[in-house]
Amino acid sequence: MGHVNLPPSKRSFRQWRLLDLISAAFFGIVILFFLLVFTPLGDSLAASGRQSLLMSGADPMQRQRLVTVVELGQHPQPIDACPADAVDHMPCEDPRRNSQLSREMNFYRERHCPLPEDTPLCLIPPPGGYKIPVQWPESLHKIWHDNMPHNKIAERKGHQGWMKLEGPYFIFPGGGTMFPDGAVQYIEKLGQYIPISGGNLRTALDMGCGVASFGGYLLNEGIVTMSFAPRDSHKSQIQFALERGVPAFVAMLGTRRLPFPAFSFDLVHCSRCLIPFTAYNATYFIEVDRLLRPGGYLVISGPPVEWANQDKEWADLQAVARALCYELIAVDGNTAVWKKPASGPCLPNQNEFGLELCKETDDPSDAWYYKLKKCVSRMSSVKGELAVGQIPKWPDRVKKAPSRAMVMKNGIDVFEADTKRWERRVSYYKNSLNLKLGSSAVRNVMDMNAFFGGFAAALKSDPVWVMNVVPARKPSTLSVIYDRGLIGAYHDWCEPFSTYPRSYDFIHVTGIESLIKHPGSGKKRCNLVDLMVEMDRMLRPEGTVLVRDSPDVIDKVARIARAVRWTATIHQKEPESNGREKILVATKNFWKLPSASH
Repeated sequence: MGHVNLPPSKRSFRQWRLLDLISAAFFGIVILFFLLVFTPLGDSLAASGRQSLLMSGADPMQRQRLVTVVELGQHPQPIDACPADAVDHMPCEDPRRNSQLSREMNFYRERHCPLPEDTPLCLIPPPGGYKIPVQWPESLHKIWHDNMPHNKIAERKGHQGWMKLEGPYFIFPGGGTMFPDGAVQYIEKLGQYIPISGGNLRTALDMGCGVASFGGYLLNEGIVTMSFAPRDSHKSQIQFALERGVPAFVAMLGTRRLPFPAFSFDLVHCSRCLIPFTAYNATYFIEVDRLLRPGGYLVISGPPVEWANQDKEWADLQAVARALCYELIAVDGNTAVWKKPASGPCLPNQNEFGLELCKETDDPSDAWYYKLKKCVSRMSSVKGELAVGQIPKWPDRVKKAPSRAMVMKNGIDVFEADTKRWERRVSYYKNSLNLKLGSSAVRNVMDMNAFFGGFAAALKSDPVWVMNVVPARKPSTLSVIYDRGLIGAYHDWCEPFSTYPRSYDFIHVTGIESLIKHPGSGKKRCNLVDLMVEMDRMLRPEGTVLVRDSPDVIDKVARIARAVRWTATIHQKEPESNGREKILVATKNFWKLPSASH
């Protein structure tokens, strides 16, 4: 096809129009440059762009530059707030991401953490109507509705006595699916078969706990319960439990061991927890056996115990228990109670599930991202007396060095020195640092680097419970913590913790920089900014953080504290203490998103 020859006048007009467009574009770019550099519009656009970056993790290099600037104290403003829909965000239990994973053995409901560069670097805001939580012990019975305005669980479970909406509060009558008349009556029934009172039982595990009324009311008997359930985007069971001031933890019994040491719980309880204990060659029952202390008690209430159309499952459950020599103490309606033998498993040569003992080399307390085993944990791999009835009663056991303290050289001497050291330190904290420890303002406490649990032991007379965290790369001392009647979990602090935002009133950490370094080389595995943003996520507004570390680390923590909107002061350590430590005490400021304040 040939070219069309335009008349000269039209050709000239088209050339001029092209030149005009180029010129206009050039002047537009110049004007935009001046607007961005010299007017608030630039700040606004930059902020929105930075917010987009922080939420998307699209530019790891820019994220790292921001981390560096914050660490150096050169960030002029606080780290940005996350969007309003992130108020209940748990990075490792994000249903949107986890729903893409395999459903085999509930793998998709376990922890699955994003890479650090894909983790939003922003501060989780509270809900719009958030109030400082109702204080313990009143919180066991009622909490503010606006602190977690999730009504579905009240609507679905109200007839079973779980909870109901009443004015500005959620009210907790203390019921459960298998005990709609209340946990107190249910516990009294169990007391006919189990020594609930008297200090023989101290540590309990409540699997699939609902809103943790069972654990809440066991506290009256001196029993502290680690209640757990998976993330439920409709019900937020664990969030309600923590708001009530009851120990609780987000977890799923799926493909991995639960993050607790072997032979730690005096009582394991399942009230309609719907765990298929005999599936996969009884793998889940074997995990319960790993966790249950010799001489301890297992209670299963609900299906398949004497349950319609579940005769085979009920027969299989009894067969597994018999193979492990558990004594069936009682079947009361739909509740079954077993006692584990005090001497450990006595597997017969033949059993229908093909159960075998684990190898001597297997450490039954390895439990951080550790796949479930299809073998039964040996008692012989753990030295010392562990059985219920052999160990001291509560509260005597909190001060007595357990045999498992020998996990390290001179462990008994180290234990006793550590206990005295923390009694002295906590006394100084309360008397000289003007902390709220010991008051009704502090209920949920976390110790991020717990060692032997000395900090928690020194608080035993306070109206608190302590989540003792033993870092996964440090010596495995968590069994000692359980032996002395305290509770806790393994965790790696280069990952977010399995809890909802605003879970804890008080967070304590000694040696914070050690949590992010390789124990051998001392090289950083992650950064302090991300760790403190995670601490901020877990901490309630107006909550307290106490950090002990060397002066240079404390200075770094103080710089980052400003960026996460904490008000911090630095103190000298107690006079009797050796070493170069300093103490930082910080309060999380109560802020809200601008739109939420109107």
